[in-house]
Amino acid sequence: MIEISDLTKEFKSGKNKKLTVLKNINLEIEDGDIYGIIGMSGAGKSTLIRCINLLEKPTRGKIIIDGMDITAKTGRELSAIRKNIGMIFQNFNLLMQKNVRKNIAFGLEIIRTKDFIVPGMSVKEYRQLSYFKKRKVKKAEIAKRVDELLALVDLKEKEFYYPAKLSGGQRQRVAIARALATRPSILLCDEATSALDSMTTDSILRLLKKINEETKVTIIVITHEMNVVQKICNKVAVLDKAEVVAMGDTNEVFTNNTSEIVRNLVGGGNV
Repeated sequence: MIEISDLTKEFKSGKNKKLTVLKNINLEIEDGDIYGIIGMSGAGKSTLIRCINLLEKPTRGKIIIDGMDITAKTGRELSAIRKNIGMIFQNFNLLMQKNVRKNIAFGLEIIRTKDFIVPGMSVKEYRQLSYFKKRKVKKAEIAKRVDELLALVDLKEKEFYYPAKLSGGQRQRVAIARALATRPSILLCDEATSALDSMTTDSILRLLKKINEETKVTIIVITHEMNVVQKICNKVAVLDKAEVVAMGDTNEVFTNNTSEIVRNLVGGGNV
């Protein structure tokens, strides 16, 4: 479970001034949820998702994941926590000089050999291996994991293509596979479909739904697109002017809530 408690984020804005982009945010996200966070531009959506993996440090408040307050973590402890939180972006953020396989493998390759985890092998067993045996095991495990992810995102036939030769949807599939490489329990999606056409968006949403069902990964979707929330999210929070103005079951929020921002979302489709 992810518990966000009284979270506030402020930025300096001129001399002796502060800009509050998040104010007293309180959310609970259950394991296995596909949780949508929606609001107008400038509402604080992207800042919130960047606080969850501490790319932005909250000014006040707590983010508790599985009972651990991660806001107090630094250094290696924080790095270990981030391995459990994958993230995909609007503009893919792929390495253009690396092919599909290398892009997916990148996060695994940069893990130090002594810190690498092999599924099915205990930490003690792995540590007892020689350095060269560890390198061999790590290389084989990365190749196996990349093959699994290529099959999951249906890109096996494109494994040696470079990003410049891929469509937008294919690039996003690579980004999703890369985010899943370390087997995270949380996947953050920051406007992951807003650069895609409607048909490609639908295919990416179906893929995310499939991943959620098969791996039980918790997915948090930041979006300004009403149709994305309606198609994939079982729960939603609505942000307006740095605050949560509605939250709960997706259908209930958009059917029964009477706040102006929710009415605008329902009436306009997008924001």
